[in-house]
Amino acid sequence: MRWSGMVRGDNRYFPRKKVTIVGSGNVGATAAFLAAQKELADIVLLDVIDGVPQGKALDMYEASPIQGYDVHITGTQNYADTAASDVVVITAGLARKPGMSRDDLLRSNVGIVQQVTENIVRHSPDCILIVVTNPLDAMVYTASKVSGFPRSRIMGMAGVLDAARMRSFIAEALDVSIRDVSAFVLGGHGDTMVPLTRYATVAGVPLHEMLDEAAIEAICQRTAAGGAEIVRLLKTGSAYYAPAAAIVAMLESIIRDQNHIMPCAACLQGEYGIDGYFMGVPCKLGGGGMEAVVELDLSDEEQAKLQASLASVRSLVREVDVLLAAS
Repeated sequence: MRWSGMVRGDNRYFPRKKVTIVGSGNVGATAAFLAAQKELADIVLLDVIDGVPQGKALDMYEASPIQGYDVHITGTQNYADTAASDVVVITAGLARKPGMSRDDLLRSNVGIVQQVTENIVRHSPDCILIVVTNPLDAMVYTASKVSGFPRSRIMGMAGVLDAARMRSFIAEALDVSIRDVSAFVLGGHGDTMVPLTRYATVAGVPLHEMLDEAAIEAICQRTAAGGAEIVRLLKTGSAYYAPAAAIVAMLESIIRDQNHIMPCAACLQGEYGIDGYFMGVPCKLGGGGMEAVVELDLSDEEQAKLQASLASVRSLVREVDVLLAAS
């Protein structure tokens, strides 16, 4: 049998999207595998460690006949292979260890994110950037300063993960389907995050009608400490399944132009009374990236908590500015 003159798509060729994931550790590799299974795009997995991204990419590709997905997966150390990416996800950086706060990671990871962003911008100047590296709010600010991208093309993955943790804890407490639970978390990605319990619902029923205040407060505290809880349990690592799933949810909404409303770290321009800082807020994610910020009506207490979270982010940003100025 001979095939000749083969074309795709009824005489039209529609190139697939291209996604680069920088960092082939647990988070990056798991996100690549989940994205491949959804056939979101051809995937480039980049890491500085020779052989690791190549080996993981090959392993994922060899799984494709079994799982039934059809995308190209490339592992590399060369940023040239990432050229013309539509979306780039930055997971590269030091992982949090037991006893280490997200803030402790700042000095080491600013330099890593700066270098990665410079290389990505050089090869994919029109891409959309999703930053995952911790401390998240400071790292997405770093990438924004280095790239100069408009706010629609740079965001941080945090709120999707935090909201997922809150939703899972609510479903567990009530013994209900996770599909029935809706929740939002605002603010910085850390101890000062602001779970919006007033907007949380179960099958449309307000959470406050289903749980007492003590149970709700316990869920909020566990949500804020969700990452640390997993670090303590693993002892030698940090969370990666849920963060990877959160990344892929954002990728899918952007690549497939689904316009889902998701909490993300976005650069605020007056919304919520905040200007020039990346904070977790509900956003519309579509083909253009972060296409809109959804501004919720907050109570005085919620607004005060958001301002307290902003104060924590501001202190990190000041350190980032000093480090970038010295580089």
